[in-house]
Amino acid sequence: MPLPPRVPEIGALDLLLSVARLGSLGKAAREHGISQPAAASRIRNMERLTGVALIVRSAAGSRLTDEGAVIADWAGRVIDAAAALDAGITALRDQQESRIQLACSMTIAEYLLPGWLTELRRRRPDTGIGLQVVNSAKVAELVLGGAVDLGFVEGAEPAEELDSEVVASDQLLLVVHPEHHWARRGAPVCAAELAATALICREPGSGTRYVLEHELDRLGHPAGPAPVLELSSTTAIKAAVEAGLGPAVLSSLALAEDVARGKLVVVPTSGLDLHRSLRLVLRAGEQLSPALRDVVAAAGAGPAR
Repeated sequence: MPLPPRVPEIGALDLLLSVARLGSLGKAAREHGISQPAAASRIRNMERLTGVALIVRSAAGSRLTDEGAVIADWAGRVIDAAAALDAGITALRDQQESRIQLACSMTIAEYLLPGWLTELRRRRPDTGIGLQVVNSAKVAELVLGGAVDLGFVEGAEPAEELDSEVVASDQLLLVVHPEHHWARRGAPVCAAELAATALICREPGSGTRYVLEHELDRLGHPAGPAPVLELSSTTAIKAAVEAGLGPAVLSSLALAEDVARGKLVVVPTSGLDLHRSLRLVLRAGEQLSPALRDVVAAAGAGPAR
């Protein structure tokens, strides 16, 4: 959707953060490779756009107003997100020329990996990273075949030929359109009812689908109807649910913003354990290089083998 009209462009927000950090509009301008008048013009444009004064200039330098400090705090999160986006794009673009090859399942790639890559770039700014985004089954295949150095998967226990380590966890949640009849029901959806319902699902081989089907099988309720749709990304499934095409079971990592905005409704379930571990995987017995140890550390896995 289009950005709201009062949101400044990212370069201007970054300039504001530089003024806050350096205490000088002139120093901030030099850091950004622009003239001081150009920097002042950007700040004035931001002030017109936001409708509040952002900085106070004096002979001693420049400081943020109280309102400017609040906006700078918010802007810091935007800049961090932009850095994470850039790290992810760089990894995808540089796949052929990089020194570390990674494979990552879709949910992890969409919601966790950009932050990990940003941290890795901080630790190893000169290390190239190549990235393949596929489902969990394909990640395991790429690692076993030696096509990548390290993989990140969700849900399924890894094959015996792989060593693994838990790096994060999440929970799968049942979500529907706000007008779906489940959105207003008083009782949770049980395993039998969920198994008998046609859902919008990821493709076979995805960790999200594996966890749901494995849990339903464990409870004696193998999935019944064919999926309403099979889609290859969490974002696509959310869009389908928001369009009213059917329910879905998705990672909690993906849902907070959509639920807060009222675009999706979480429906409680009963008798189902839909918690899962997110893991890194590598070939069994393989020793990690120092660069790969930093990948593991960036993912929050603690000391590597």
